[in-house]
Amino acid sequence: MTIQFIDLKSQYRAMREPIDDRIQKVLNHAQFIMGPEVREMEGRLEAYVSARHCISVASGTEALLIALMAIGIGQGDEVVTTPFTFAATAEVIALLGAVPVFVDIEDDTCNIDPKLIEAAITPRTRAIMPVSLYGQAADMDEINAIALRHNIPVIEDAAQSFGAEYKGRKSGNLSTIGCTSFFPSKPLGCYGDGGAIFVSDDALGKAMREIRVHGQEKRYHHTRIGVGGRMDTLQCAVVLAKLDNFAWEVEQRIVLGERYRTMLSGIPGVQLPVVRRDRNCVWAQFTIQTDQRDQLISSLGKAGVPTAVHYPVPLHQQPVYGPLCRIVGSLEISERIAKRVVSLPMHPYMDNDTMQLIVSALKSAVSGS
Repeated sequence: MTIQFIDLKSQYRAMREPIDDRIQKVLNHAQFIMGPEVREMEGRLEAYVSARHCISVASGTEALLIALMAIGIGQGDEVVTTPFTFAATAEVIALLGAVPVFVDIEDDTCNIDPKLIEAAITPRTRAIMPVSLYGQAADMDEINAIALRHNIPVIEDAAQSFGAEYKGRKSGNLSTIGCTSFFPSKPLGCYGDGGAIFVSDDALGKAMREIRVHGQEKRYHHTRIGVGGRMDTLQCAVVLAKLDNFAWEVEQRIVLGERYRTMLSGIPGVQLPVVRRDRNCVWAQFTIQTDQRDQLISSLGKAGVPTAVHYPVPLHQQPVYGPLCRIVGSLEISERIAKRVVSLPMHPYMDNDTMQLIVSALKSAVSGS
């Protein structure tokens, strides 16, 4: 048996007919840029997360960049965020000449620690950008309360958490702006790059729609600086086809995540991820912690179990971002966890036998047998 880290082939086999039909419709009408599927997908996603506006964009990175541009982030501004995330979170801040301000994370969820945010806020702070890592929303109510006291917006980086809920509300619609990614490996993925922005403020929605098409209010009438940030019609068609099965996939991810946590419970030297009581997790990654990571990865690889590390180097220790960022307090937890995390295979099409093989291989690796 070949174990897949993320099994997009099985997903395609399960949804071949609707995916092929959707793609064929786009090929037939040949409106590859801003075709009818773009607005159809946006409308369905608006209803899904209960946001007034969904703006589809070329990638999750583009979503974050456009969101920052819409609120006017520029040279010398500061954005408070986490160093334990993919580079795109800090990348878009730096691209606009702003300063990523890093505070540490929670040991058990790996999300930004809300208790540390307020101390990082200065007169230059223009936004807070929490990351809903691994598929679980950060503590958005506490973060929003801090932002409200200081009259600054919150942008949720929900690239990994689309489909997750926090206190009964959908990730992506938990703050001023929510941004997500449809990269193929994400909980809701297309077959290339794609992303979306969610907002209920009409003025911000209008601004982001214009920024996405080179700052055009109407054709060849440019009212603001923009980017070429549109999502291709073909990719929207793929998302539309997958949306019909998405509720089942989210439920499967939750079930499989709990099964992993039950089966891996009590293994010496292995720290399991924690899901807070007031939210769920869609497990974009199922990530454990261990002090014997290299040994574990090697042993699992020999047993045919693929792994990944999300993420091995926190952003403040990356050569490019170190000189550009501001650090508030100790980032000891981020630095320690970066040396301990390892992600196991996770996708909604994993069967019990496959999970049992993975768990057995992990137990054997830990015990040294």
